[in-house]
Amino acid sequence: MGIDKQSDIAANIQIGPTDHGMVRIYIEAEGGIELPLDFDPEEADEIAEELRAAAEAARAMGDKGPKKKR
Repeated sequence: MGIDKQSDIAANIQIGPTDHGMVRIYIEAEGGIELPLDFDPEEADEIAEELRAAAEAARAMGDKGPKKKR
């Protein structure tokens, strides 16, 4: 599966600071999967920039696609 492929896997995500000055992205998925990912604040800033850029790209793709009927 690539990054641009649809998935049926459901997961929850939580983001917050740790008591060690890191930023944690915590992912919990079906089947008991728990994935804590810790980043230093600079890495977290880079991830946030990548998320914003991906959101802008997704919006641009949505604007070019077929319009939804209301």
